[in-house]
Amino acid sequence: MSPRPASVRGGVEPFHVMEVLKAVAARRLSHDDVVLLCVGQPSTPAPAPVLDAADRALRADTLGYTEAVGTLDFRRAIAAHYADRYRLAVDPGEIVVTTGSSGGFLLTLLAAFDPGDLVAITRPGYPAYRNDIVATGCRLVELACGPRTRYQPTVAMLEELPERPAGLVIASPANPTGTIIEAAELDAVARWCAANDVLLISDEIYHGISFGRPTHSAWESGRDAVVVGSLSKYQSMTGWRVGWLLLPEPLRRPVELLQGNLAICAPAISQAAGVAAFGPDARAELDGHVRRYAANRDILLARLPELGITSFAPPDGAFYAWCDIGHLTDDSQAWCADVLAATGVALTPGIDFDPVEGHRFMRLSFCGTAEEIADGIDRLVRHLG
Repeated sequence: MSPRPASVRGGVEPFHVMEVLKAVAARRLSHDDVVLLCVGQPSTPAPAPVLDAADRALRADTLGYTEAVGTLDFRRAIAAHYADRYRLAVDPGEIVVTTGSSGGFLLTLLAAFDPGDLVAITRPGYPAYRNDIVATGCRLVELACGPRTRYQPTVAMLEELPERPAGLVIASPANPTGTIIEAAELDAVARWCAANDVLLISDEIYHGISFGRPTHSAWESGRDAVVVGSLSKYQSMTGWRVGWLLLPEPLRRPVELLQGNLAICAPAISQAAGVAAFGPDARAELDGHVRRYAANRDILLARLPELGITSFAPPDGAFYAWCDIGHLTDDSQAWCADVLAATGVALTPGIDFDPVEGHRFMRLSFCGTAEEIADGIDRLVRHLG
């Protein structure tokens, strides 16, 4: 008797950057030369105050289950962050702490939409949005965003859709482009969604990492949206797996119930330590990381023309460059694999983020050291020479 096959949702498309990391691991078995320009995570550990708080919690706390919505201390710290950064009065009761932003996004999809509902995302965009939407049985529509709108959606795009979606996912700063939506456009999109019964899901996990352009929260335009936050990027805590949702009232209890059943709670140690991530000492350390990202960005933008790359999204924030490599290949996946094999430089193929035009793009990450950026570009220049 043959084994029962996996479900349809189990056949979701791969997150190709994870495939790249698998290839990196294989190469490291035989070569000690890998330069990671593919990863979307800081190369630095959590700030010292967080590590100190984790040490105290390990020694003094039980670290058992917390409330499904998260500890009150951590939710109060998040609320204070919004008061300080955005002048927003957020009540801890409006916050649910999640297992990273990924857990929060999945909880939102499950709580807000039924199978068959239409959810819109931008293209290019983070592949897990697309894959999670499909895996939960929703239908997907992509908004093709390019240089004309700085790779961000507009109300005009939404008005042109043949069917009004039940939800819209936006990200600012965005992955893979690094672009930040203009404050007026974010406000217009948020108000359009509220007026048209479309749930706006605003991914704000890269807030804190921007280069001369301000970031704004969707809740500055009202409380109808879901705001997704995380300690992974600015706070350098990817593996701690802790994020949060700011939720409109109708979704708070459903998300709490789903969280309690699917995950019970976010990691207790991460919540205990995460309180310190919002303190002034941590912020001073983390702003130093952002200055390094900015210097890396300058190096990268100065040197991309050496690779013949002159067309790329303006990286306003995060730590990515979305680069047109159409002069080098029409198969970014094969090209990135060949580059890794020939040079040890790991890059992310654009097909991960854009299934239509991504064959001619790659995402390059500049969150490492300046030496790694320079070494990687030097190798690519020699390889293409």
